[in-house]
Amino acid sequence: MNVQIDNQTEQLHPVSFEQHHKISCFLAYEYRLLDEERFDDWLALMHEDIHYWMPGIENRRRENLLEHGFYAGDHMAYFDDGLRDLTRRVSRFKQASAWAENPATRNVHQVSNIEVYYGETDGEYLVHSVIQSVRSRGLDEQYVIYGRRTDVLVQEAGQLKIKQRLILIPNATLTCKNINTFL
Repeated sequence: MNVQIDNQTEQLHPVSFEQHHKISCFLAYEYRLLDEERFDDWLALMHEDIHYWMPGIENRRRENLLEHGFYAGDHMAYFDDGLRDLTRRVSRFKQASAWAENPATRNVHQVSNIEVYYGETDGEYLVHSVIQSVRSRGLDEQYVIYGRRTDVLVQEAGQLKIKQRLILIPNATLTCKNINTFL
């Protein structure tokens, strides 16, 4: 994953208010597509070289965090997907045999705390955000996933595309039965 999480924000260059608003609307639109199960439209927002990554979080002693952080690129990941993998997952949602989605999951996604900076190349943006995903199934199953995202968006043929997504959740263990969702 090429996304670098840079804690020294003084080195980052924020975009204009107008560009921030445009990207915030893009992220809200993306989540509305997922909530409405418009998965093909959602896939159209992905760059052909998308890397959609949600590493597993590891419990580490504080003295090891500076060197190793909470996750490692070569360890377990909940998602480590390219466009082909995302397309397969979307196709699976559409199958009658997808038992994890029968009855269908009702989703509500929320994105907030959006920070937008210019990326390394022209037409590229580094976006930090906080997410919440509420998933409900059946009569009383409900799961909430919180996390932080770091996205790299690119302007391609006049449209924004998601090229990289890093999703970090605070949980070392997920309590939900499955993670049959997009974040």
